[in-house]
Amino acid sequence: MMHRRGLLGRLAPLLAALGAPMPSAAADKGPGQRRIFDVHDHGALGDGRTLDSAAIQAAIDAAAAVGGQVLLRGGHRYLVGTLTLRGGIDFHMAKGAELVASTRPEDYAGDVSAPGAPGADTPGALLRALAADDLTISGAGAIDGRSPEFMERYDAENEWWIPRPFRPRLLVLENCARLTIRDLTLRRAPSWTVHLLGCRQVLIERLTILNQLDVPNCDGIDPDHCQDVEIRGCHIVCGDDAIVIKATAGHQAYGASRNIRVHDCRLETQDAGLKIGTETHQDVHDIVFERCQIVRSCRGLCIQVRDAGSVHGVVFRHITFDARHHSAPWWGRGEAISFTAIPRNAATRVGTIRDVLVEDVSGHAENSLRIEGLGGGRVSDIVLRRVDVTLGRRTHYPGGVFDNRPTTVVEALEAHDTPGVSLRHADRITFEACRVRWDREPPAEFSNLLQTQDVTGLDDRGLTGEAAHPHRDPPRLIR
Repeated sequence: MMHRRGLLGRLAPLLAALGAPMPSAAADKGPGQRRIFDVHDHGALGDGRTLDSAAIQAAIDAAAAVGGQVLLRGGHRYLVGTLTLRGGIDFHMAKGAELVASTRPEDYAGDVSAPGAPGADTPGALLRALAADDLTISGAGAIDGRSPEFMERYDAENEWWIPRPFRPRLLVLENCARLTIRDLTLRRAPSWTVHLLGCRQVLIERLTILNQLDVPNCDGIDPDHCQDVEIRGCHIVCGDDAIVIKATAGHQAYGASRNIRVHDCRLETQDAGLKIGTETHQDVHDIVFERCQIVRSCRGLCIQVRDAGSVHGVVFRHITFDARHHSAPWWGRGEAISFTAIPRNAATRVGTIRDVLVEDVSGHAENSLRIEGLGGGRVSDIVLRRVDVTLGRRTHYPGGVFDNRPTTVVEALEAHDTPGVSLRHADRITFEACRVRWDREPPAEFSNLLQTQDVTGLDDRGLTGEAAHPHRDPPRLIR
């Protein structure tokens, strides 16, 4: 068993590394030291109407032969389908250059009638790469995914768009080492924006992602079975999870997702701001989220274990958040913090969540700080230090619910009152200098400061506050 002192010792090497740079991608040689392959020299027109995929691909292939730079000129709009990037190149989009996604399925590689599992051969990737080591994607240009044109209709009742059968991802990069992505603007992604699968030694910096908030599945950045990744200084607006670390099924050969640091990012989403899961088919560990501002989310900080992999060695530090309810299809019900390990289905042997530090975190939410395991997937050794949460209702959507999705083992949307902190099936949870506050005139479903069920080793002496309705409820309800 790992108590608080043991937890801090377990995380000490990771914390000590916060000030050190991650293993970086190969240093840019700069245009003065690299041969430049202008896409116009290979036949690109950049008029926004003519399909330029073949011309730009020719420039990519030529640059890859010598390790050169592919240049997309400013002031041009390049209409493209799938482009396959190669190792050893700098795919450089100058300021004012724009890649525009073709809306024709036939312009994308693969069997477009059946978008399959993630990977570089996923049908519908606009930019893709496989085993492209020492690849840089850079410049102040933009990529426009044209998401409205991949939508079938707007569902006014549920307040989101219903996609057409085919919609591309923008970047799918698989099994790449020493990968750098910097300075680009990616907008209106119809599906996932940046999917990294089995990549190592990755630097993503100063990326701007501006997606529609009401388009489903347009995640911001998804490191998946990746190692040694740094994501810094990014501004992300998207409908689905902003930055989410995964371990999807079928790719276990790439190993666990580990040694990933996310810092100094500004995030706006209708789902989770900073998240691990829900796909956890392998372990996710040694993760740091630091100095991020979540200006809008359905859940602020989120770990969702639904599969056999476990999550451990995680730090959330110096983060502010705003979590609120959104329309019914969006997962999350405004939880401040949500760490849950719940089997995906009756056949799942679910993993655990353990050794997590939440430090210097504050924000406003419409639902509880929730830590919960189920069955074998208990949650343990969690330290919350200087966590300050204010709970109140500001939206019109129904409250009084815990969102357990995705699962078929328990009720997906569970009717439940809203305590400040809810702990169920957990071990060794420690609060240090933490506080829960309530907005004025809290609704009737708001309840105790703390509720527990089947919790061992709890140290709640550092949790201060009172019940939302002190005349009605005790501050603590221990079961």
